[in-house]
Amino acid sequence: MATAIDCEYTISGKGPALFLIHGIGAARDTWRFALPELEKHFTVVTYDLRGHGSSPAVSEEFGLQELVADLERVRLRAGFEKAHFSGHSLGGMIGPAYARAFPDRVLSLGLLSTAAFRTPEDCRKVMAVVKAMEEKGIPQVLETLVDRWYTDDFITSHPEIVKRRLEQVVNTDPNVFLNVFRIYAGTEMSPWLHEVKAPSLVLTGENDGGCNPRLNRQIASALPDSRLIVLPQYKHSILLEAGETVARETVSFIQDLKART
Repeated sequence: MATAIDCEYTISGKGPALFLIHGIGAARDTWRFALPELEKHFTVVTYDLRGHGSSPAVSEEFGLQELVADLERVRLRAGFEKAHFSGHSLGGMIGPAYARAFPDRVLSLGLLSTAAFRTPEDCRKVMAVVKAMEEKGIPQVLETLVDRWYTDDFITSHPEIVKRRLEQVVNTDPNVFLNVFRIYAGTEMSPWLHEVKAPSLVLTGENDGGCNPRLNRQIASALPDSRLIVLPQYKHSILLEAGETVARETVSFIQDLKART
């Protein structure tokens, strides 16, 4: 049985509860550009994954089940019976896994810049990044990921955001970072995505190399109730480069759900 820990969380805004789940080597502040719009419509709960941000450090290896258990602990402590959930990258795997484990708690899902239905070549590429980091060190490989995360224009116009993100990764315990990267690389949702019944927004960037539209079309097709949106030009870090757009699409999706009922 997975053992949960008490992760640090923040509650802001007003309205139905919306839990936001960040990705590898990030923290709850990765949602900062989406929050102003989301807080107009939702009571937003952001939290730091175990070993990230202000949440407790961990020394033992953990898996997706533990991350799901942590999210359930956050929900219980925050005091919401049901909520909307949205996750980016690894967070886009934690959310569906949570919905599978606790279907009665989930009003809707957001799967942002995440992956499933990887081909053997897709798996080889993502595992190669993990292996390179294990062998050469995270800082030595990290710079090569910048072009995969951001558009050229954003790298040029917002160097301070790119720099802050790289520092955030480097300041994450390397064992934790590699642990969550291995979870992201090794999780394959395709065998069970059809079991996730919650209405789901599937959203990715047009030029996201690892979580591209090819994979997201398959994710949307596998989910019984989904909407697929591909943001033109963007790559992986849509929360930092297009946070306001992500927020608007999230609000629109959930408002449309209300109109259906």
